[in-house]
Amino acid sequence: MVGAVFLSEGIQKFLFPAGLGAGRFAKIGFESPETVAAIVAFFEIVCGSLVLVGLATRLAVIPLIVIMLTAIVSTKLPILREQGFWKMAHEARTDWCMLLGSLFLLLVGAGRWSLDSRLGGGAR
Repeated sequence: MVGAVFLSEGIQKFLFPAGLGAGRFAKIGFESPETVAAIVAFFEIVCGSLVLVGLATRLAVIPLIVIMLTAIVSTKLPILREQGFWKMAHEARTDWCMLLGSLFLLLVGAGRWSLDSRLGGGAR
């Protein structure tokens, strides 16, 4: 699921730039939102695809963890400050799931059906 969600979100940044891509990054306050959105989308698509098939899984989740930490700091901490814990907890539920899922994959690696396992890099 981690890989599928990142892949989908990366594609949507290109399909719907005003709401999910550069427009969203501009609204958050990033400088050069078009560039930032393209870079984030690229990593979400490439790394999400790698996680989805289980290839270089531990390496692939590192940029995804950085993306999720940045998303939480830039979009959820302001909600916490302005609207309180419960509003932030509700809005951040997917972010926390993606972060924790990525951290799990960093620690445990890919499963036995992954390409990592088949190629000998992730089998236990």
